[in-house]
Amino acid sequence: MLKIYNSMTQAKEIFHPLQPPNKVSIYVCGPTVYDFCHIGNGRTYAAFDVIIRYLQWRGFEVTYVRNITDIDDKIIKRAQENKEPFEAVVERFTQAMHEDFTQLGLLSPHHEPRATDYVPQIIQFIETLIHHHCAYVASNGDVYYDVRQFKKYGCLSHHNIDQLESGARIEINDVKRDPLDFVLWKLAKPGEPRWESPWGAGRPGWHIECSAMSTALLGDHFDLHGGGKDLIFPHHENEIAQSEAISQKKFVNIWMHAGYLQIEKEKMSKSLGNFFTIRDLLKNNKPEVLRYFMTSSHYRSPVQYSEHALIQAHNALQRFYNTLRDLPEANPLTHSEFEKKFVAAMDDDFNTPIAFSVLFDLAHEVQRLRDNELSLAAQHGALLKLLGGVLGILQDYPENFLQGEDSTLPAAKIEALITARNQARTNKQWAEADRIRDELLMLSVVLEDSTSGTKWKRISKK
Repeated sequence: MLKIYNSMTQAKEIFHPLQPPNKVSIYVCGPTVYDFCHIGNGRTYAAFDVIIRYLQWRGFEVTYVRNITDIDDKIIKRAQENKEPFEAVVERFTQAMHEDFTQLGLLSPHHEPRATDYVPQIIQFIETLIHHHCAYVASNGDVYYDVRQFKKYGCLSHHNIDQLESGARIEINDVKRDPLDFVLWKLAKPGEPRWESPWGAGRPGWHIECSAMSTALLGDHFDLHGGGKDLIFPHHENEIAQSEAISQKKFVNIWMHAGYLQIEKEKMSKSLGNFFTIRDLLKNNKPEVLRYFMTSSHYRSPVQYSEHALIQAHNALQRFYNTLRDLPEANPLTHSEFEKKFVAAMDDDFNTPIAFSVLFDLAHEVQRLRDNELSLAAQHGALLKLLGGVLGILQDYPENFLQGEDSTLPAAKIEALITARNQARTNKQWAEADRIRDELLMLSVVLEDSTSGTKWKRISKK
């Protein structure tokens, strides 16, 4: 049975779809598109990509929604800095996001709503909240949610509302009834994007956007809601307050949150000079290496980024592709203990560290079998590729991964050096053969001699 950790109850729960036997609805909060996606974004969405892939592999009919926040203070500020329309900022960085996510092998969501396409639903949402006395128009014309009207406030983050209020920052001339109240609709300042509403021309607040989009596409009660741990409070807490105030029923069955990504045990920050975008790292790393790094830790655990961690990820993938190299085509082994252990690991709250350890055991078995039972080794190898695919890895040709492309050292030059080495060996010029091998090793190329010839692979230069 599939068990999933619920941030609300702080316990693993047996997963029962709201629409049995196998329909699953999941909403994951998407990025605000004002800049290139950073590797923390990549870690969160790669983690949920594995979850989606596994649910689908297990036979669930998944409806996956990941939104785009396309109107926000940060977007407006970037547009003003660049002296361009906010739509231009949104389109440029949305395209970049799609390019980066494609590189990481992320599945496209079934729905990718943009907040600006749901302004009518957002306005209706706010009108209903005002009607239920859960929201109010402040003296400055903005609309706020009245947190004190929602008795369960703090249920997700497990915060006491009185303690939250005592620690809240009270601003001079604050128009809110309570420091914890949050904005639903902001009146537009001169030069800002605006939409007409009953409260004046303005734009929606961030929290109300996700409530409106998720309920419009998945209904007012759905299976899974996810995002990074930084969204638990206040974003997801506020989503619950808004949505349940209207529906008067449970908003989401299970809340899922991915752990933080840290740089050398520090929070990633531009001010600290340790901020990396996905495309920064893709310049010098294979996309699959980044994906392995981002998914091999448990999705709820913090991930520590370092150059050494990327080297380890590269070496692990090399081991897998070395195992798959030169195996004949075969159907995957069925009803094996490897597959049972893999399913058991993933059924336990998507425990990818254990799942990856099963893949390593499977790779070891392939190598053990390949000399004397090649057909059986090939079946195990096909299973390795199949299970790797569930995690979004091992779908490349082994030669492509192991040899790859490098403009500074093209494959043709490597092959020419290998030919020269083989000629030296034929002529029993062992010193020259060793010199060429050492030269290639200095160029991060390793040779593997066998009865069938000499093969080569690139190794990490780091």
